[in-house]
Amino acid sequence: MYSNKFGRLMLGLCSRKPAAVSGAVRRAAGRSGFSWTAVCQQRTLWLQRSDFLEMEKRAVIRQTGSRSASQTTVDPSELKRFQSLASKWWDEQGEFAALHAMNDLRVPFIRDNLLNVHRARHPGKPLAGLRILDVGCGGGLLTEPLGRLGANVLGIDPVENSISTAQLHSSYDPDLRDQVSYQVCTLEDLSGEEEGGTEGQGAAQFDAVVASEVVEHLADLETFAFCCSSVLKPGGSLFITTINKTSLSYALGIVVAEQILRIVPSGTHDWEKFISPEELERLLESNGFSVQSVQGMLYNPLSGGWSWTNSTAINYALHAVKLKDPAEDSSPHPEDHAAAAHS
Repeated sequence: MYSNKFGRLMLGLCSRKPAAVSGAVRRAAGRSGFSWTAVCQQRTLWLQRSDFLEMEKRAVIRQTGSRSASQTTVDPSELKRFQSLASKWWDEQGEFAALHAMNDLRVPFIRDNLLNVHRARHPGKPLAGLRILDVGCGGGLLTEPLGRLGANVLGIDPVENSISTAQLHSSYDPDLRDQVSYQVCTLEDLSGEEEGGTEGQGAAQFDAVVASEVVEHLADLETFAFCCSSVLKPGGSLFITTINKTSLSYALGIVVAEQILRIVPSGTHDWEKFISPEELERLLESNGFSVQSVQGMLYNPLSGGWSWTNSTAINYALHAVKLKDPAEDSSPHPEDHAAAAHS
């Protein structure tokens, strides 16, 4: 009963304007000296300035067609934070409980969208024959269920202890032995291996890239988008779940979730790294993607469950497809040759 009431309350908050929502947390946050008005003003100014600098940076990259080799998606402070949590990935009641529960939404979201793109049917193993890259896989919470659906999944993460946890956990399931593998590296490392000519790695080898609850922890989203495009086959899918950059996401995602209810450890998220669906779509389109769908997600901390919602004000899931080269689209396909031979 209480869980249902809380769910209705959250849906109500999502449908309200951010200014109205701020009053709902002002009293609780005020006990710690929190000034909502000051924070909102500061973040608005920061957002305007950072958007301008980001547009300048992208313009330079488009004009020069190059990016510095020193650019990295890894934020050292985030690396340190996740190193301290590496042994806790598979505690379903611990710090990552919400991520475990999110599989109820994100696994079907990935599966169904891939099946819409790839028409082949494999009863019991619907993703058989597909190669998926799980970026920032952590302990393998999403890597494993995708492998059980038949996909061949490579999980990558720069935190060595997280990869060790993932490898150990997957070793307990013999069915995953040939479906799941892990590597300690960054996305740009993997992309760069192909540019260096390493066999079997890097560019244009994956049918899908998954980055779930990852982009809000990265240092450089431009490099992330560029490398995602690099490692994907033409027509390949990119799946992202992340947090919108709104006053509501700050109120509920940081003030309430981290500071009041302590659903996740304090300091897990930095609001300045959140990104709106519109800005993410612009970023992806500038790197050769077409966004197919964006869907809001809502977490109920009382029930511990996730549900889909029309509002993207807090969490959302996005599916994009890497555009094919026009020359490739105009070239004959093997099935076209076969049809011609029989005509």
